[in-house]
Parts: sequence; structure tokens; C-alpha cells
Amino acid sequence: MKLPMLSADDKIAEIRRLYFATTPKTIQEDLEKALDILKSMNSEDERERATVYMEGLAEMYKDWRRSKVKSTKS
Repeated sequence: MKLPMLSADDKIAEIRRLYFATTPKTIQEDLEKALDILKSMNSEDERERATVYMEGLAEMYKDWRRSKVKSTKS
């Protein structure tokens, strides 16, 4: 995916937006977008600022996958 030229603050804002807007149906795609943005960050400081949102997205992904697996076993 080609990302437009975004400032560090814009990149973090987009990851934050994905974090608050994600749903069980969109989590896979949203997490992939967030990872692409994270990879495009230039410094460790920028990546650290996005950590809380990335960890939150990863946790939601894990929880929702677990719920999906349980519901398919029932």
C-alpha cells in the first residue's frame, strides 16, 4: 500500500482513528493499515507514541479472534 506523505502527528492520528473506529469485521484490515503506517515512521520516538494504540488493536484482534473461534465451535 502506498502511503501519502504524512507528518508524524498525522500518522499517529490515523492510527488512533483506526483504533477507535475498528470493529470485529474490520479489525484485520485496520490492523494491517496501522502496521503499514507504523513501518513508515522514521524514528523510534514516533513509534513509541503509537504503541498504546497498536497494543490496543492487537489486543482487540486477539480477543475477537478468540470469540470467533469459540462461536464456531459451539
